[in-house]
Amino acid sequence: MSGVRVAFFGPPDFAVPSLAAIRQSGHELVAIVTQPDRPRGRGQKVTPSPVGAYAAAAGILILRPERIRTDDFLAAFASLNVDLAIVAAYGKILPAPLLQVPRLGFVNVHASLLPRWRGAAPIHRAVIAGDAETGITIMRVVPQLDAGPMMAKVTVPIGPNETSAELEPRLAEAGARLLVGVVDALGAGTVQEEPQDEGLVTYASRIERAEGRCEWGRAAKEVHNHIRGLQPWPLVSAFLHGKRVLLVRSEVASPDALEHAGPGTVVHVSPQGIVVATSPGSVRLLAIQPEGRAVMNVRDFLNGHRIVMGDRLEAAGS
Repeated sequence: MSGVRVAFFGPPDFAVPSLAAIRQSGHELVAIVTQPDRPRGRGQKVTPSPVGAYAAAAGILILRPERIRTDDFLAAFASLNVDLAIVAAYGKILPAPLLQVPRLGFVNVHASLLPRWRGAAPIHRAVIAGDAETGITIMRVVPQLDAGPMMAKVTVPIGPNETSAELEPRLAEAGARLLVGVVDALGAGTVQEEPQDEGLVTYASRIERAEGRCEWGRAAKEVHNHIRGLQPWPLVSAFLHGKRVLLVRSEVASPDALEHAGPGTVVHVSPQGIVVATSPGSVRLLAIQPEGRAVMNVRDFLNGHRIVMGDRLEAAGS
């Protein structure tokens, strides 16, 4: 196997394990392409993306184009003379002329078992849907959204109380392990590609802030999956005694914990959790974040907030 000259596209934390794996492999990491440094965090300090920070520390050439659909960027990329480009959660549609530059094309580290959950938010959508498993697919990038032929897959189980924020780093590590074998096979000319079944396609649309409105009138598992799926942003929210709270950790409560009560009604309170009626069933809230404050477990939350049976958590905006 000959070493492959690689360019890497991707800004977020999810991409860093794949970038590190390629750097540590026998292949040549020529450059990374990431988004420009932007204001981040509460202080809005201008900082690099996680991939940009990794590349800077490792002394890797960094390209930070504001726009990739320009002749200047196309020429700069072509001048790298790479064999292959790898994409991991880059966040932008790549134009066809760019895809044609490397002789081995572009491959994508996608966080789902394609063709399920094509699109921007596959991890969140899998958790919100209550999927028992997801995974990583390494596939060829084509102009259509996540529609290219698949080169490798690995399945990753999703725990019943696991949040999307907890699942993401596990998927990132699984993707890194899978990616190196695919690049090895591409370099050796032995990779096999399997077309996706278009009849099985589902789409993972981008997460919107408005989705954080808690809907207590749904079944308990759906409410629980909603809470654990919208992490780390925007989080599910409700109003308690007129003040907004973010629902950070939950579980489905046992059926006998529910008394006859309308959706959103508190039916049991203890340091172990606040049980809220859904329709049907109930969920137990285990961690809550008052707006503007730190996340608290329920024991600590109850120390500063009086909650009794019959209180209501109102849906935001209701």
